[in-house]
Amino acid sequence: MNAATPSYGLWGVAVINILVFTLFAFSFARPRTARDWRSFGAFSAFLVAYFTEMYGFPLTIYLLSGWLSSRFPGVDWFAHDSGHLLEMLFGWQGNPHLGPFHLLSAVFIGGGFWLLAAAWRVLYEAQRSSTLATTGPYARLRHPQYAGFVLIMFGFLLQWPTLLTLAMFPVLVLMYAHLARREEREVAAAFGAEYAAYAARTPAFFPRLRAPRAA
Repeated sequence: MNAATPSYGLWGVAVINILVFTLFAFSFARPRTARDWRSFGAFSAFLVAYFTEMYGFPLTIYLLSGWLSSRFPGVDWFAHDSGHLLEMLFGWQGNPHLGPFHLLSAVFIGGGFWLLAAAWRVLYEAQRSSTLATTGPYARLRHPQYAGFVLIMFGFLLQWPTLLTLAMFPVLVLMYAHLARREEREVAAAFGAEYAAYAARTPAFFPRLRAPRAA
């Protein structure tokens, strides 16, 4: 990295990334209900914490600097590329943006956004016709939108793990599971036996490799 270019304190870059990814996620998730806004708000808070450390202030690097410097004395931990902690800790010697964890993170992030988009199209049509969403991603799992948010957050953690986002991740996963249970009770009340049959053949968050036949 050019010595004249600061590694952190790039608050404008942080704000731009937060806005871009938040709006990008909003375009796929399209929150409408109070529950939708809660799940989207939690995801947005994750993005704020994530990009604040990536471009603003490296709190994780600062807190772990003593341990990191003693274990890896040849690394400039306050250089921006060193924030790719998994590549650095596993001894990746090349550009961290081409490292295995960074590339794998792109797969999870891209897959999560794809899942959000595909699920929204199915859910939107189901809401318009007052029917149960059971096609597309909903044929393989009951909560593809929540799963999409989790995939995106996990991808970000692979790319740039921080103490704060690592602490937030399990809390947000539990929150999404709680929201999913509340949503299921409401949908079960609305669709009765039809939803019971759908839930019996369709996993909640971890899809089967093959979609089962509808009854």
